[in-house]
Formats: sequence, structure tokens, C-alpha cells
Amino acid sequence: MKKRWIVAGVAAVLVAGAVLKAREGKELLLPVAEAGLGNVTSTVSNTRAGTIKPCQRSGLSMPLGGRVQKLNVKEGDRVEAGQVLLELWNEDHKANVAQAEANLSAATHEQQRACLSAEQNERENRRAQSLYEKRLIASTQAEAARTLATTSRQACQAAEDQVKMASANLDLVRARFDLTYLRAPYAGVIAEVNSELGEYVTPSPSGVLTLPAVEIIDDSCMYVTAPIDEVDAMPVRVGQPARITLDAFRGQSFAGHVTRIAPYVMEVEKQARTVDVDVRFDSFPKDVPLLVGYSADIEIVLDERSNVLRVPSEAIIDKKAVYILEGGAGDEAGVVRKRDITVGLANWTQSEVLSGVKVGEKIVLTPDRAGLKDGAKARIDAASSAGKAAP
Repeated sequence: MKKRWIVAGVAAVLVAGAVLKAREGKELLLPVAEAGLGNVTSTVSNTRAGTIKPCQRSGLSMPLGGRVQKLNVKEGDRVEAGQVLLELWNEDHKANVAQAEANLSAATHEQQRACLSAEQNERENRRAQSLYEKRLIASTQAEAARTLATTSRQACQAAEDQVKMASANLDLVRARFDLTYLRAPYAGVIAEVNSELGEYVTPSPSGVLTLPAVEIIDDSCMYVTAPIDEVDAMPVRVGQPARITLDAFRGQSFAGHVTRIAPYVMEVEKQARTVDVDVRFDSFPKDVPLLVGYSADIEIVLDERSNVLRVPSEAIIDKKAVYILEGGAGDEAGVVRKRDITVGLANWTQSEVLSGVKVGEKIVLTPDRAGLKDGAKARIDAASSAGKAAP
């Protein structure tokens, strides 16, 4: 009986040793990427979706009240600068213009008559003064001729002033007549029309906000306004390059630059304070039908370095170490070594390594893998490592 217990105990020890040895000899299968040379950029991005806005968007209202006689546009129409969008009933203004033109014409004719008479009287005055010097006429006749010439000259000047007054009055009535037309201040697209044919429109009273008659958008120039965390916004400066991506056009990005940084912090939520940043497209993408209001994201480039040693950011432990697989070529198992590194410029995908890693070394991409430690045996997971090598 005692012998059986001894045999069973020895067997248990042997089994436990075999299991422990099997566990100790178990190899990890790890995805890796080779450290290589390439570009690294430091960027900041928006915390919430941004919005595409036009550089110009105008709500146009009539400065005069009146009935809509002609409505020449509808929503979505493309218009040119100066094009008439809306016209009020203006027959009374047309009559005023015609009357002012007639007054100007009459004043011009009167000025011409008065000035011709003044020229004639001036010639008569010179003739009378010559005859008086020869003692052929009396002094009273010479004085009368001089007085008539002077008054005629003043009448000509008065007639010229009447022409100026008539011309100014014509400009005034024409300006008021022009106020019955609503014109496009720039080329663009009609976003909204809040008037109807035959409807009476009135100008907005002071301090009272009313809907514009027509709203126009300059869609030849657009920008993205997006919120950036107050901490991330500190190094952002006007003029810095940026990349714009749109939810509606996945896989595409557009070049832009920072044009404005809000001078205040938005307190939408007490835990999420942000600064609005505007990024304008460098060149308007003609082949992409951008619409005002699209959601967009911005990535502002703070710094960029070329041809530096870099590794995937996901492989770095606490910004100071990585696991490197030594050996492990083909089916042969290698050994994992933990290596301290110095990190330089970094972003979400790539980090510059200033020291601790050499070009071509195999960097473990899953530093939080269970069982991974310095000295562990491992082989390369070829499937997971495919396409992970740093270019």
C-alpha cells in the first residue's frame, strides 16, 4: 500500500514538471514591424466634428418697402455679381426719374440761352467802351452797356448752378429708383428666398431682426471651422498647414492652412473646453461637390521632420521603451528584449526615435500582450505583420 502511494507521488511530480516545462517552452506569436526611416509630423486635431462654411454668406434685404413686381431667382440658382434678383413696383420712381431728366434738360437749355446772351452783351460792352473812348457816345450809354454785360454774366452763372442742381436731383431720384432693385453683391448661389411675387416687403426696423428677402452664398471660397481642445490649441498659429477630411468623401484629404484662431474659449461642457479654429482650403477642389454644412475634420501640422528613424506609436510603452524581437527568422523562435528609447516628434501612427533602436530591428506591435516580457521566446506572426513594416 505504501509503495503505491510512493509511485503515485513520483508520477504526479513528473506530470507537474512536464506541464511546467511545456509552459516555459511555449512560444509567443507576435506581430512586428521593422524600424525604418521616414517622415514624422506632429499634429493636432479637432475634438468634435467641424463644419464647412462659405467665406461669404449674405442675407439681402430691401432698403425700401414695396410690392414685389419681379422675382428673378429661386433657391439653387447660380447668379453673377450685379445680377437683379428681385424688383419692387417702381412706376412712381420711373416717373420721378423722367421728371428729373426733363428738369435737367430745361435747365441746360436755359443755361445755354443765358450764356449766349451774356456773350452777346459782353461784345456790345466792349464796342460801347471803344466808342466812348473816341467820344462818339455818352458816358451813360457806356455805363449801361457795362452793367448789362455784368448782369448777363451773372445770369449765365446762375443758370449753370441750376443745371448742377437739376443734375444732382436726377442722381438722387435715380439712386432711389435703383433701391427698388435687389442685386447680387458677388457671384454665387442662391441659398434661400423668403419673398413671393406680389408680396409686400418692408425694411427691417432698427433693432428688429427679420428674415432677409434673399440669401446668397459665395461657394467659390470655403473653409472649415472646428473646435480644438484648449490644451492642444496652444501651439496653433495662423498660417500653419493643415489637412481637411470630410465624412462625405472618405479616403480623400485636402490641403489647407489656418486662417483664424478664436480669441476665447468655448465652454460647451465644463469638462470639454475648446477653441474654434478656421482652416481654409488652399485650392478649391473643383472635382468635389462641396456643400455648405458638410461635417469635416482638420489636422493641423505643428512640426515635420524628414528621413528620421521611426517606429509605430502603438509599439511604445509609456513613451520610453519598446519590445524588440531578436532572431526569430522563418520558423525559428527569437527572444524578446525590452529596450529603453528616447522619443522625439510623434503622432498617433508614427514616432521618431532619437536613441535606443537601429534601422531594421523588429519592433513588437503589441506591448500589452499577455505573457510578453523581457527574455520571452517568440516567433513572428507573418499574417499580422504584413504591411506593418515602416517604409
